[in-house]
Amino acid sequence: MILEGYDYAWLVFLFIAIFFAIRLVVGIWAGKKVEDNTDYVVAGRRLPIHMAAASIMATWFAAETLMGASETAYDYGFQGVVFDPFGASACLFLSGFLFVRLMRRAKYLTIVDFFERRYNKLMVILTVIAECLTYFSWTAAQIVAGGAIAQGIFGLDPTWGMVIVITIVAAYTTMGGMMADTLLDFFQMFLTAIGITLVFVFMLKAVGGFPGLFEGAGSTYVSEPFKLLPIKGEGYLGYTGLTGWMYWLAAWMAIGLGSVATQDLMQRSMAARNQATSVYGSYFAGVLYLFFGIMSPLIGIMTYKLQPGMEDISYLLVHAAMTHMPAILTAIFIAALVSALMSTSDSSLLAGASAVTENLIPLLTGKKLEGKKALWWTRGMVIFNAAVGLSIALWAQTIYELSVVAWTLLLVGLFTPFALGMYWKKANSWGANAAFIGGFVVWILGTIFFFNTGLGGQSTALVCEYTADMGVYSDGWWCAFWDAVYIASFVAFLSAIILMVVVSLATQKACPAKKLVDYYGEPIDMKPRLNLGILPIKDAFRKLKPEEKENT
Repeated sequence: MILEGYDYAWLVFLFIAIFFAIRLVVGIWAGKKVEDNTDYVVAGRRLPIHMAAASIMATWFAAETLMGASETAYDYGFQGVVFDPFGASACLFLSGFLFVRLMRRAKYLTIVDFFERRYNKLMVILTVIAECLTYFSWTAAQIVAGGAIAQGIFGLDPTWGMVIVITIVAAYTTMGGMMADTLLDFFQMFLTAIGITLVFVFMLKAVGGFPGLFEGAGSTYVSEPFKLLPIKGEGYLGYTGLTGWMYWLAAWMAIGLGSVATQDLMQRSMAARNQATSVYGSYFAGVLYLFFGIMSPLIGIMTYKLQPGMEDISYLLVHAAMTHMPAILTAIFIAALVSALMSTSDSSLLAGASAVTENLIPLLTGKKLEGKKALWWTRGMVIFNAAVGLSIALWAQTIYELSVVAWTLLLVGLFTPFALGMYWKKANSWGANAAFIGGFVVWILGTIFFFNTGLGGQSTALVCEYTADMGVYSDGWWCAFWDAVYIASFVAFLSAIILMVVVSLATQKACPAKKLVDYYGEPIDMKPRLNLGILPIKDAFRKLKPEEKENT
């Protein structure tokens, strides 16, 4: 228990209790404002720029991201955190520039709305399955993280920690939906951002300022901790040559591209009050995420300088706060970490629920849910998702790795049909089906290949066996499997693009490409100038007048 012997543990408990109470109160208040499913799922499309940006940033600024980035950077420097925050920040900028404007202009409620109107029923089913698997796993990951925090910080049995966390999150999300989520995300973002900044400032002072940060910096297994590119003679995370570069590119794409076609990101963009707000909300979120997100790995690198050779780096970020900050600030920061965990959990619950209610049920029944019925179905699915997530979390304590695989599934299966469907008029249903199924099959086969054979004799099993002998990994087989999964995703992604283009061109007569339409069935102009995130920034800070049209 980290707080054992800490004189101000009672203060930490107090602030966490206050944060929990605030979340429940906001959920009750927001629930009274919800009248239909549009209010519940996309907050009535009325979020201003500051709430849209803060909500996107807070949704991804999760507790395990902050804590994991500092611990990973302690061992591997910036190379270890290419996935997040660097890849995640790239995703926000890319989404804002290429995708969110059309999604907001089309007035979709879910990401599946796009696939439903652009492709066939099979693609809708595949998309809903992929999204639900992702959010079941991701919700479970947050629950497991909550149990770990409860055990590590408070000494509570992790099972009870999981139950408490998901009960509170499910309660306020069920009541208030997106409005409750965004209000709480806005509140939490400031606390987490200020907290990580204070830890960074105090740590920076401890190492002697910026000169002390950069001079003689190191990490456990990487010689140049601030270098993002593969290092000469070391490669990327132990892999050299072509395999190393493929792994490096896959690390950027896992979240950088894989999280583009996700409900939680697009849902917040679609909740913005106009196109410009959705676009610049994504840009601002990317800036905020990179600025504050990079502080966590820097704290890990500074901790290595102050305490090299630590055997246990679990809760490194919390230890840094307790060691270098005043008690009151430490208490607020730890409470903000727990709050950050909940901001990610509520997003995944709502994202999966809205996809089922808005798309899967109408597809299976042939009848769209409307009014209060749709609202209560979505609320019921939030509770169902929470129960499934808790069940998975209790069954598989190492669910975090599985959740990362789920995001990679979206990379190899959904990104290509999503991106080409917006910008290529010849993209058709059969091409999209081939890209999804083919990308998934190549991913599985590629994982087996790289695990056993690899390129240039560098199988992941051999590399991890070698590094395990050096003490880098405690389980060589386990690390080899996940490395193979990431490297194979690069090949699968390229395969999905090839399949999408070839099959679409070969089947134009048998399966004519559908025109892209908005939520109400009206055609959408696919000209790039109307899709790209290039809009007057002043429009992001004002409401459009009734006579102004968003599609011009």
